[in-house]
Amino acid sequence: MPEPITVVMVGIGGSSILAEIARRQFRIFKEFMNIGGATTALFLFSPVILLCVVLIKLADPSGPVLYQQARVGHNGRLFSIFKLRTMYMNAEAHGRAVRAGEDDSRVIPICRWMRRSHLDELPQLLNILRGDMGLVGPRPERPELFEELSRELPDFEKRLAIKPGLTGLAQVYNGYDTDLDSVRRKLKYDLDYIGRVGLGLDCRLLLATVRKLNDRGAR
Repeated sequence: MPEPITVVMVGIGGSSILAEIARRQFRIFKEFMNIGGATTALFLFSPVILLCVVLIKLADPSGPVLYQQARVGHNGRLFSIFKLRTMYMNAEAHGRAVRAGEDDSRVIPICRWMRRSHLDELPQLLNILRGDMGLVGPRPERPELFEELSRELPDFEKRLAIKPGLTGLAQVYNGYDTDLDSVRRKLKYDLDYIGRVGLGLDCRLLLATVRKLNDRGAR
């Protein structure tokens, strides 16, 4: 005979309650995984980051090594994302957000390999430790581009349901955004990830991200 509490839970939708408890437990575990993973990665990649810092300073000593840019995060909260500066100073002096193009003249030549390997994104490990981002999730957009894309794609705001990530399903399988169709595909991947987020999927995406260390499609 089932226990009274079991009967009550089934009667009031116990399966959904258990599912919500499981989701909460995973969110807590994912936060620990984010902190542990980011800390470990910072330690392992610190010599590479130092090399990049030296090269940037040698190539363009007039500006800072670290670049900060406003991005839209979880639930629409704005935060400053960190990147290694791989473009010349005042690359967007006109004030308008422009996506990087192929062989973009704004990119410092010696830094192109940093963009191709995505090593310029490594400072975002600090964003993870600050709680702005996670290891896996949709990539955060700039506020100007977010507003523009939200008008074109009504479901675009659904990407804000979880923390943005350093890598994600769209980054692994969709590649760099070049037009609205590619953004539409990215959105499909992001919503698919949000709908079935889990430990196994996160681990597979982190492993698959290793291939992006030589990303010929990067800008």
